[in-house]
Amino acid sequence: MKSFFEPDAYQELQERLEKINPDSQPEWGKMNAAQMANHCQAPVKIALGKSDISMKSNWLIKALFKKMLYSPKPYRKNSPTPPQFRSTGDYDFNEEKASLQKWMQELWEDRDNENRNPHPVFGNFTKDQWGIMQWKHLNHHFEQFGV
Repeated sequence: MKSFFEPDAYQELQERLEKINPDSQPEWGKMNAAQMANHCQAPVKIALGKSDISMKSNWLIKALFKKMLYSPKPYRKNSPTPPQFRSTGDYDFNEEKASLQKWMQELWEDRDNENRNPHPVFGNFTKDQWGIMQWKHLNHHFEQFGV
């Protein structure tokens, strides 16, 4: 399984993001490219401890979904998105893409951090788990837009 924290995987994600443009159409789902770029920022900000999203932990959700976040099995297309992570507004693609690149760069620079804050819903993750789930989420959405 690839990890956001591996140099080749990180570079690949950056190159794939560059291929997405304001007119890129999703192969599934409801988000346009700007909404996707906005949406993808939230998990990265959570990993950095810089998220303002309010969420509560739930033992059932944690038990059912935590391992899915970093398992080798890809996310299902059209999986439901928790309301706190939905990006339904009218966003400027270039601004959202630049913000996503900035947050990705900040997480890359913080890749050796072994003491991240717990995820607000799923609790503690190892460095490897954080890296896998960041790659897996970005990969899912970049595939959504054909890259």
